[in-house]
Amino acid sequence: MKLIYNISVFFYYLAINLASLFSAKAKLWINGRKHIFSKIELALHSNSSPLIWFHCASLGEFEQGRPLIEKIKKEYPSHKIALTFFSPSGYEIRKNYSGADYIFYLPIDTTTNAKKLVSLLNPQLAFFVKYEFWFNYLNELKSRAIPTYLVSGIFREKQHFFKPYGNWFRKQLSCFTHFFLQDKTSEQLLNSIGYTNTTITGDTRFDRVYEISKNITSYPLLELFCNNSQLFIIGSSWPDDEQLIAQASKALTTYKLIIAPHEIDEKHIQTIEEKFRVYGNCVRYTKATDASIIKANVLIIDNMGMLSSLYQYGTIAYVGGGFWKGIHNILEAATFGLPIIFGPNYHKFLEAKELISQKGAFAINGLADLETTVSFLNIKSNYESASSSSKKYIQSNIGATNKILSSITIK
Repeated sequence: MKLIYNISVFFYYLAINLASLFSAKAKLWINGRKHIFSKIELALHSNSSPLIWFHCASLGEFEQGRPLIEKIKKEYPSHKIALTFFSPSGYEIRKNYSGADYIFYLPIDTTTNAKKLVSLLNPQLAFFVKYEFWFNYLNELKSRAIPTYLVSGIFREKQHFFKPYGNWFRKQLSCFTHFFLQDKTSEQLLNSIGYTNTTITGDTRFDRVYEISKNITSYPLLELFCNNSQLFIIGSSWPDDEQLIAQASKALTTYKLIIAPHEIDEKHIQTIEEKFRVYGNCVRYTKATDASIIKANVLIIDNMGMLSSLYQYGTIAYVGGGFWKGIHNILEAATFGLPIIFGPNYHKFLEAKELISQKGAFAINGLADLETTVSFLNIKSNYESASSSSKKYIQSNIGATNKILSSITIK
């Protein structure tokens, strides 16, 4: 099985190389790994401090690992932090993140690369966030007796670990020293295949979004745009989300709109401008002036990094991805007490299911559902109840970072 895995990794690498001829994201993935070990060696050549390695697949996983990174950095200032990403959507946005001392793309998971990277980093501890299971890296860490932890881990019955054919995959999990899990279901699944080195600590993202709400960035232009209006914020939207909301102008006549799309390439921004002219004046954030933003009904956020703070101005949040592969981060909106709306593809997200059950979030299947939900939230008592549920949900789930740190040893 190991041979099949390594062959699969090789062909995956070839496929990404081919895709890079047509895809900008794939090209970043390939170019970011060119001469990667030379970059790592140059960065680390003078380091003599103990080092802790965090690996995240992408931006969402980084947000889960971030509270732990920053807590360790604060409490152990003599330690260095190395942060690796698998995806360009994580690395390219956070490559200048000040909380880590070294930030790299993760070299592709071959036996040779694993030996070389682990040797160069020589980490005291390693943290993999949520569900990153790279066999060769994990195996190399285990062979060197380096404590390795899964943070904010979540498991589902349909994963190959729990299938009759999953024996080899189950053995991968033996490389983890301990599993810090989000929920009871994940613990029960691991226990069912013999792994009892588990602790339910919850999701570290709650700590992150709670911290955001206590240290918010203000934006004078946004305050001008709001001007005491009700604000419908569309976060991390995809074209299907935008098309739906563009059709809902009659239901949203009392709201101004802020749209922060998941992709901000020029073609996509132009498409959004065309779709949302039905709402009135549209303005891009990077081109807005005091005069133009006061007259606008729709503000398009055409840069990255603002969304988590935008929700402070909102009345209702619509979080995108639910008509695509899965919803994006809803906790950033919940921490500000916003009722949250999203599409039907949310079932892999524990926080979405729990917020729906607590009536702080609402899943929709189309235009009629969206209009009905907005009408429901336009009733003051309904809105206040949903808002309170969102905020209470965050406050009742903070603390995972401290639970994890109290369970590990850093020397």
